[in-house]
Amino acid sequence: MKSFLIIGMGTFGRHLCRCLVAQGCEVMIVDRNEKLVGEMLDYDVSAKIGDCTDIDVLKTFDVASFDACFVCIGDSFQDSLEITDLLRELGAKKIFSKADRDIQEKFLLRNGADFVIYPERDVAQRIAVSESSDSIFDCIGLSGEYSIFELQAQERWIGKTIRELNFRQRYNMSILAIKTGSVVRPLPMGDYTFSEAEHLLVLGRMQDVKKVLHD
Repeated sequence: MKSFLIIGMGTFGRHLCRCLVAQGCEVMIVDRNEKLVGEMLDYDVSAKIGDCTDIDVLKTFDVASFDACFVCIGDSFQDSLEITDLLRELGAKKIFSKADRDIQEKFLLRNGADFVIYPERDVAQRIAVSESSDSIFDCIGLSGEYSIFELQAQERWIGKTIRELNFRQRYNMSILAIKTGSVVRPLPMGDYTFSEAEHLLVLGRMQDVKKVLHD
């Protein structure tokens, strides 16, 4: 069972906590606001009230024992920087830090963050991508130019196999799974034949997806 430390019980921190608990993970939460911590105690979490800009407070958590630490501070970027730096100093295995603006990313990465999270930007991007095309149903941004897209199988693919289409080389995308309704078949083999009413989960770049949809 994986374990996680979440620092900051703002809106994003609370949602993250609930989702991790629902996945059966062990979660430790901490915030300086007693009320915010108290609101999460109905969930199966460990909790502590404290100021994590104080290294002595962070030392009480043995941060190196967690699979990942999340810095979800929303009201003070300076606190996020300090806590991220302290987590790195204390040997955290993996650090996710929340940002609200693009300019904050480089400072968080310099201070020890492994990944920077933009909750509002990422949601906006997913909505914009899915709503701007009838053939794209979802988009999950990854690092750099790459994202995971949920695409509708194109009519010209129906009845053909992945190998016949030479899919990866032709479209510069990798098929991660085939989705039919609520059923997901991961990593289909080359002899998989496309059929109607199914979606593909592909890893690729937006410019390549656009080429596919307008080919």
